[in-house]
Amino acid sequence: MSPRGWAVLTLAGLGLAVLVAALVLIPWSRPPAPRADQLAALRELPADQVERARQFRAALRPGGWAALGVGLLVALALGLTPLGSRLIELAGRLFGDHWAAQAVLGGLAVVLVADLVTLPFSAWRHAVLTRYGLATNGWGGWAVDLLKSYAVSAVIGAVALLGFYTVVRLAPRWWWAFGAAGAATLVVLLSFVLPVLVEPVFNRFAPMEPGPLRTQLMDLAARDGVPVRDVLVADASRRTRAVNAYVSGFGPTRRVVVYDNLLREATPAEVTAVVAHELGHAKDRDVPTGTLTGALGAAAAVVALYLIGSWPPLLRLAGVDSVAQPRAFGLLLALVTVAGLVFAPVQALMSRRVEARADAHALALTDDPAAFESMQRRLSAINLSDPDPPRWEYLYSASHPSTVERIAAARAYARKAGP
Repeated sequence: MSPRGWAVLTLAGLGLAVLVAALVLIPWSRPPAPRADQLAALRELPADQVERARQFRAALRPGGWAALGVGLLVALALGLTPLGSRLIELAGRLFGDHWAAQAVLGGLAVVLVADLVTLPFSAWRHAVLTRYGLATNGWGGWAVDLLKSYAVSAVIGAVALLGFYTVVRLAPRWWWAFGAAGAATLVVLLSFVLPVLVEPVFNRFAPMEPGPLRTQLMDLAARDGVPVRDVLVADASRRTRAVNAYVSGFGPTRRVVVYDNLLREATPAEVTAVVAHELGHAKDRDVPTGTLTGALGAAAAVVALYLIGSWPPLLRLAGVDSVAQPRAFGLLLALVTVAGLVFAPVQALMSRRVEARADAHALALTDDPAAFESMQRRLSAINLSDPDPPRWEYLYSASHPSTVERIAAARAYARKAGP
């Protein structure tokens, strides 16, 4: 059988593996959140708070959707015309047209151009966040974070590009197989490395001061059977007024991280409700599940790129002879961009189901639906989230249940639990 035939079989197998993993590991049924309770919760929220949140989201919406549209057009221009291949050639000339220079410098140049074109929309977003009081870091802090993000992405991208095109040169007929294995491995490694090495680039962390709240959170984790090394406080307030908490790391590196804003804005019971939700992710192994599905998806994507990218009409549009050439990276970027937009609603649905399960875990662990509901109200007010967003937007991109859904779930739990 030819390499292409094996690639078709491999893609079918990986696609089946992703489907099985999603069906088995993602909680497709969700706790009850009756619409009547949602509407009642919406009526009870302060009208001025709801209106301000909707004005904020309306102000963000044009820039957000425009960024998606412009990003898609730029990716298509770089991938479905000779523009991307010429840009990569130009970058490679700095080092005598060496393949490694084309692969790394050319690939990074294509990504940088795509990012720079959408940079005005990122600035628009920061301006809106500042106007509504959510951003606290000013334009200088925003620029520093942006440069840090570019630097981290450049390092990861350079390693991935060099590794990928090295494999292509060493195994020109079977690069898709080794590339798929490498992509899956990279996803797994990043899941372990990013929390430990990258998070400190953007935030400073300090152990939470000893006291009743820290003791309560450590006891909560122990009672839940989720051992954590420490409770850390992130200095998020230098960047945003938004409140949040999360559980980061695996095994011996796992820690509870709480925004300093959350400690100032919320009651201890509300902080406990948020941390209980995050412990639910650890308890149900949501990060390993996401890593597994992500690794399988990345492997499938490499094989699909080999099959689709070998289609002669696409190669002619891109002005390249083979999708395996460094000069064809623009075409790969275009295909990945289109796939990301197409599969975004599926990813959002999976995320909402996982978050709903973590909510149910928090309610069961704390048995305090009142604190959970008050925390959702506070999150909505401070983070300016639309408590009941437009259905089309919710279905396409919402990664969490809406505020009214989460309040309705708490009320349904309270009725079931009884007095």
